[in-house]
Amino acid sequence: MKIIYILSLVPFIGILGFLPFVNRIEPYVLGMPFYMFWMAMWVVLTSVILGIMYKLDPRNQEGEQE
Repeated sequence: MKIIYILSLVPFIGILGFLPFVNRIEPYVLGMPFYMFWMAMWVVLTSVILGIMYKLDPRNQEGEQE
């Protein structure tokens, strides 16, 4: 399996794998309970990771000319 496909597991592990460890209200981060901040952070990070996967995937670069 290519490394870019392994990147798709990172958000899954980050959200569900660490959920028991971050399930707390204190501390507040950016005015949100820590659990809510954790979920919002992973929404943004998932978008970034998927963008990286798109750019690295050779099937998306067939029509580009350099």
